[in-house]
Amino acid sequence: MLRKQYIKSAIAFLILIFIFPFIFFISDKKDFSETENRSLEKRPEISVESVADKSYMNGIEAYLSDHFPARINWVKAKLNLERLSGKELINGIYITDDRMYEKLPEPDYDEIDLSVNSINKFAEMYDTKTFVMIAPTSAGIYKDELEPYLPQVDQKKLINEIYGKFAENVHKIDIFSAMYSARDEYIYYRTDHHWTSKGAFTAYKAAARKMGLPCYEDYDVEKAADDFRGTFYSKCLYDGIKPDQIDIFKPGNNVVAYSLTLNDGINEEYARDIYFPEFLETNDKYCLFLGHNRALTKIKTNADTKRKLLLIKDSYANSFVPFLIQNYSEISVIDLRYVKTCITDYADPNEFDHTLFLYNASTFSIDKNIKNVGLTQ
Repeated sequence: MLRKQYIKSAIAFLILIFIFPFIFFISDKKDFSETENRSLEKRPEISVESVADKSYMNGIEAYLSDHFPARINWVKAKLNLERLSGKELINGIYITDDRMYEKLPEPDYDEIDLSVNSINKFAEMYDTKTFVMIAPTSAGIYKDELEPYLPQVDQKKLINEIYGKFAENVHKIDIFSAMYSARDEYIYYRTDHHWTSKGAFTAYKAAARKMGLPCYEDYDVEKAADDFRGTFYSKCLYDGIKPDQIDIFKPGNNVVAYSLTLNDGINEEYARDIYFPEFLETNDKYCLFLGHNRALTKIKTNADTKRKLLLIKDSYANSFVPFLIQNYSEISVIDLRYVKTCITDYADPNEFDHTLFLYNASTFSIDKNIKNVGLTQ
């Protein structure tokens, strides 16, 4: 009996030593992991310098790790064991019975001050009415559902502190109370860091009142997908949370965008709709709204108004834009992460009736690009 066990162990060892390397070298090497929504390591180039500074060996280790046979299954098994052992924070994500939450990074108050000062300067420089909306994330609205001993930023306090730093001519849109009041509704995805279309609609109603806009509430809701696993899932690969549903709110009065100019900072192309359904066939289904993030998305609508909006944003704004279509004849959406020169290379703020800065609390507390909005040519 003991001899048979030795033989089985030896066979298993030989499989690990010979079979797995063989499988590794003959298997296809992908550049991108759809499941984890990230680029995979490429095989490093060997050189005297890379060997001397150990970067080659570090690169090989990362390359082997990223392309190990059945790696996703191994990663899932490891994370499930951590979950079963009682670990509550996995790769920056808290996992509860029915939802995932991001552990927000500690705010960078120096960066926050630079961002606030730049927005204040922007409001002073340009003849456009300037608004700021800092949206709480799900961890801010459902903070009391996490165990008290789990560290988490108090987003309500953080947002109020940031709002207190803005000048009087920067109009603050406080949506925390509106989002908290709707917390029993489906306003945030369970497996992703964004708000749902319902959440964006809740924020829109509060914003419309503050911005003096007609608030449209007649929408037909269409289900676009019910198998969405978002950024939180990509970080922890935990399958115990129900996949999310993505909805599209279509206005009953048929006001639509009819022309989009897409500028990634290098190339310019055109589209006819704010929705990009081809992304529903990928893991990055949230890109249904406006497609990939880019420097500029210029939208023209058939709304019966001459108002124009400049929207400076993070990706929370992507599912917020559809509700603004009825309020503006033109919306220029700028993502400062992709603006490598000056904002005026893409849009002249003086040409817009309103400018809205829309960021979630997590992004605004650490973003290093907002400070560039006050720069001039």
